[in-house]
Amino acid sequence: MTEADLPAVMAIERATFPLDAWSEGMMRGELADMPRSRHYVVVLVDDEIVAYAGLAAAADQADVQTIAVLEKHQGTGLGSALLTELLGEAVRRGAREIFLEVRADNPRAQAVYRHFGFEDIGTRRRYYDDGTDAIMMRRKLGD
Repeated sequence: MTEADLPAVMAIERATFPLDAWSEGMMRGELADMPRSRHYVVVLVDDEIVAYAGLAAAADQADVQTIAVLEKHQGTGLGSALLTELLGEAVRRGAREIFLEVRADNPRAQAVYRHFGFEDIGTRRRYYDDGTDAIMMRRKLGD
């Protein structure tokens, strides 16, 4: 992902996360840390950005920052492909475990993460702007 991708990325962000979308400034801040501690990628279909994902990594830990797929492309495997890319990058950067937060009211995403070996480790009460809880998840890497 580059700054040139931001108009399309922000449109997906607002469509996918209408209640708690990141601001463009937040996304620019993430890109400013690439490649030092961040890794952001986009998916193109017919030259159109339809999905993106981001990873933060420092020392032996990594965090899935975000994964978003346009609604009409959900269920096609793009989210899984993006998560696979983030997991691979976390391993390449030497992470031994990876964390994420997922909305408690998003069972579809939770199921994908569990399929990839993530386990629930706790709850962040009222984490999202609308008061929804976040389920914290972790997956060990390597070994």
